[in-house]
Amino acid sequence: MEVARRAEYIGFLHRAPFATEAYALGFVTGAREDCRIQDSHLRNVDVPILMLDNDFNRPDLDRYLTRFREVEPEIGVVGDARTPEEAHTFVDAARELKSDYPDATIIIVPKCREAIDIVANADIPGESLVLGYAMGRSNIKAWHFSDIANWRGHRVHLLGASPTKQWRVIQELTQPNLTGDPPADIIGLDWNGPQGIAYKGESWSRDGWQDADFLTIRETVRRSLREMRAFWEERGVWPAEGKTPIERLDPAVKEPDDPIWAANGGDLSDPDPLGSPDEWAELVDYEDEDGPYPIEQAIIVTYEDGRTFAYRTQTERNYVEYHEGLWDEVVDERP
Repeated sequence: MEVARRAEYIGFLHRAPFATEAYALGFVTGAREDCRIQDSHLRNVDVPILMLDNDFNRPDLDRYLTRFREVEPEIGVVGDARTPEEAHTFVDAARELKSDYPDATIIIVPKCREAIDIVANADIPGESLVLGYAMGRSNIKAWHFSDIANWRGHRVHLLGASPTKQWRVIQELTQPNLTGDPPADIIGLDWNGPQGIAYKGESWSRDGWQDADFLTIRETVRRSLREMRAFWEERGVWPAEGKTPIERLDPAVKEPDDPIWAANGGDLSDPDPLGSPDEWAELVDYEDEDGPYPIEQAIIVTYEDGRTFAYRTQTERNYVEYHEGLWDEVVDERP
């Protein structure tokens, strides 16, 4: 049961900077096939699309397959099978992908009882297909057309819903029962809920939703992600050591060649927060006894996420570190 519950990955599929925070914490990052992570304007940030979802509200298999071959993700949710015919179509597509990407984890989401057997028993090269257990925003949930027993003994990915709801399903899918059914193998799960709820002033925690009106949106999402990781670690669901993307791959945030000025009160995601060279000269190229200081006398600070900022004054540093939640993430500091 312990092995069955240990996921290979836990996904958080959203745009930067939330994806950047998730990747740094060990989550699998990704996007829907018609979306982007939106980090192309950041010169030192490259968040990988490791999981490619599909738009189940307006599915387009050809569009999905084209996008899959463009980004070559590790995990793909090919489609939602509402009929046996759709299940066979998606299995054929999955077989085609597995022939070219044998190590990819391919997920098909059954939306009718017959589709479970068609997907689970498909003749596929390499490891068997993964059944997507719909829990989130889908109008057809897994329990609308099936029983827990139908999913046991198969490879399963939980789609959507909060960790507390997903944990109840994981227990049902894996704990011993009177009929001796084999446990499901929980391959992975994902949930993007914290980002949307953050705009309502709440963060998710192991004790339920918490007020977060005093935090920025980014800080609120970061707090939720940390709580989600802790929740799954406590229950033995978080991937084994060395299996998360941040442990296997390069960091998503690369340190710039030269320290960059942190904009005083500006948006750190702005690729050019200080504007023109004339503005740079006005803001940083003079000195008095109270600052601001020229670049050669800046306060240079490196953080855990790989970013390095050059601060003009201690006041500016305090401001940025407070609003970006960087107080306890200093790796190196040079006066």
